[in-house]
Amino acid sequence: MVEHEYRYWTEWSAEDGEWVGLCDGFPLVSWLEPDREAAEAGVRAVVAETVEHLRAQGRPLPAPGVKWPPQQSGHRGRTASEPRA
Repeated sequence: MVEHEYRYWTEWSAEDGEWVGLCDGFPLVSWLEPDREAAEAGVRAVVAETVEHLRAQGRPLPAPGVKWPPQQSGHRGRTASEPRA
């Protein structure tokens, strides 16, 4: 599994007034930006950094974990205990 196999997408967050970049293998990782492309680029960079860190520690990478396409229920805000849908 390599980071390019994960699926990335953006959702508009009315609460934050910005785009949220998300990744299916890392449901607790996100990136906020006013620009949609910047939000996706940001989350891709964080995931790549996280993958590098996990590999350096010899830890397994998470499998993609969100059904595609994600539910279009809208952004519900951020919590530490639940993935965004």
